Amino acid sequence: MARSSRNNDWGFPRWRSYGASREATTVRLCDRHGCEERGDCPAPKSPNSPERWYFCQEHAGEYNRGWNYFEGLSAEDAAAREADERRDTSGYTESRHNAWAGPGDGSRSRDEMRALEVLELEADADFEAIRGAWRRMAKESHPDVKPGDADAAKRFQAVQAAYDVLRTAEERREWRPD
Repeated sequence: MARSSRNNDWGFPRWRSYGASREATTVRLCDRHGCEERGDCPAPKSPNSPERWYFCQEHAGEYNRGWNYFEGLSAEDAAAREADERRDTSGYTESRHNAWAGPGDGSRSRDEMRALEVLELEADADFEAIRGAWRRMAKESHPDVKPGDADAAKRFQAVQAAYDVLRTAEERREWRPD
């Protein structure tokens, strides 16, 4: 009987799963001398070079610990490159807090907006107004001023939590790299 040269991958239904083939899969090994692990983490051979080493995860981590991105650049070139990269990625800093449902300009998160409601302030209040409202409301409902009043204690805790949320957001904005 003649041997069939036809494979099982024709027509419908397929007799083997997609991607299954009879050929051996080529696996690139780690470029580190003596390593027999799979090298699937590319790393540049030198700055501004398209050539890559391919390391396993362990050796890629070792390589990256000693990598200097600005090696071979003058101080002015390094500063210019850093400024360009900061300018190019500045649009992504607004989404750090994942505030998809904040005010129209996207500068405040949903938690910040709730905190402003607790402090009975508008969405565009500055931090001095926030601090003033927090002090006023904390003095009104402090447990030392109204001992034994459970509602006042709850209001005080809510006001304190709202101020903490707004204070950390303000600190984060102050330390934001521009």
